[in-house]
Amino acid sequence: MTSVAHLQLDWQAQALRAALTPLLPGLVVEVAVRMESTNSTLVDRMRLAGAQPQGRRSVDSQPCLLVAEHQTRGRGRLGRAWLSAPGSSLTFSLVLPLAPVDWSGFSLAVGVALAEVLDPVGEVGAAPRLRLKWPNDLWLADPSTALGGRKLGGILIETVPAHGRRMCVIGVGLNVQPENFGPVTSGYASLAELQAGQTAPQVLSRLAPPLVRALQTFEASGFSGFAERFAARDLLAGQWVTTTSADTPEGRVEGVDERGALRLITADGRRSVIHSGEVSVRPAPGAESRE
Repeated sequence: MTSVAHLQLDWQAQALRAALTPLLPGLVVEVAVRMESTNSTLVDRMRLAGAQPQGRRSVDSQPCLLVAEHQTRGRGRLGRAWLSAPGSSLTFSLVLPLAPVDWSGFSLAVGVALAEVLDPVGEVGAAPRLRLKWPNDLWLADPSTALGGRKLGGILIETVPAHGRRMCVIGVGLNVQPENFGPVTSGYASLAELQAGQTAPQVLSRLAPPLVRALQTFEASGFSGFAERFAARDLLAGQWVTTTSADTPEGRVEGVDERGALRLITADGRRSVIHSGEVSVRPAPGAESRE
């Protein structure tokens, strides 16, 4: 289903569905001109589908890729708002059934899949420009900033039970063009800084198949296949940060463990592990002066 009355861009929905159907049989691709939130829309649909009697499962419980040219109330992690501008953003959500043995590190695996498509590193030893900020953000490397980068995109993952299986909603928001996000000094980055001239539909067509394959890989083998790839793009590794964890309010990041949890070492040498969803990470005051 495509809402085409006022679409500014050609999303090639039929071609996108044809590319994805071999990976996700029965996939529905929808493009909307405007909606509050692609994630919220799909989560609500899954809840309604799950409330139907067994045997009467509707099309709303099928895999679906939902794209919005303009999100008016996009959501980020911990209820934060996600800014979306028509023509300058790519905002989409994908819902599909997933049953991994362990969900740990899932958002990191999604970030790895996106980053490797958007910023492939061809030369051996070349530093990636697109970095991953634990647990669910994509940042463009920028040594002139305190944290070493600017935010380019975010990931929001939600799950909903429906008829004995768990439907996973993966929401992605990316800044594609810079016009509506202010100058680079505002803290935002855009894909145009990596490659000029990209449109949101072009980015989506590149991202979607590798993303689906990565989700299926994660379902089969968990975070283990993504751990080294995340480490290669880890924005926080070696950084001093503050957290909202009462047990470890600040420390130096030592990467992530085998399940994707953030590893910290405090000033007194105590080591701690923080799991996704429990903290908000920021640069520690005076971090640049620490040894």
